[in-house]
Amino acid sequence: MEPRPPLNDVDDLTAAFVNCSLKYDRHSSHTAKLMDRAAAVMRDAGASVDMIHALDHTIEFGMSPDMTKEGRPADDWPSLHARILDADILVIGTPIWLGAKSSVATLVIERLYASSGETNEKGQYLYYGRTGGCVVTGNEDGVKACSRDVLYALQHIGYTIPPQADCGWLGEIGPGPSYGDDVEGSDVPAGYDSEFTNKNTTYMAWNLLHTARMLKDAGGLPAHGNTAATWQQVPNAAPTG
Repeated sequence: MEPRPPLNDVDDLTAAFVNCSLKYDRHSSHTAKLMDRAAAVMRDAGASVDMIHALDHTIEFGMSPDMTKEGRPADDWPSLHARILDADILVIGTPIWLGAKSSVATLVIERLYASSGETNEKGQYLYYGRTGGCVVTGNEDGVKACSRDVLYALQHIGYTIPPQADCGWLGEIGPGPSYGDDVEGSDVPAGYDSEFTNKNTTYMAWNLLHTARMLKDAGGLPAHGNTAATWQQVPNAAPTG
């Protein structure tokens, strides 16, 4: 067997992790604990990580990049958005409530969408050339449904989604320990020994790094057929059948 080629360096890559927990205290957030595991994989590889706890900030509802211009008294979103744009990778973390992603996750995605009509230096929509993933925790069914919602939204506004771009953990249905909680009779916090969760978290972290590396090395996606200036230059295929 030939030796495995060396991994591409990732020390010039940055990931922004946005925790959309409903808990104001980051340290009590179960979603934060799983996001920390994914972030640790990236840090160990050499990438930089920017951790954002959404409820540490004032994020207004609305479809403007800066809601103070719409009359709101304060809005931290412009500075948060700048941090997200500085990153090659965006990971959104959310707990599951009533089988769906948190209202904070919806708010963050809506504010991202408010800038989706802006363009980059190539004339593509603003988020082209970046890659996205998500982390989901809860004690009821819904990891795949929440991941579907988040990843669809990210690709719709321009993020590139690699394979296995999500990870999650579910406890028993109903009341019980959430991810990272102490478990009676065990010295291992809930979920920490889940091979499935740990595997998918590692896969997600590396697939995000690999995809970000490829995009960065390629200078992003080619600007042909996906800008206002070029899409009409692509001949329309004649319908068949």
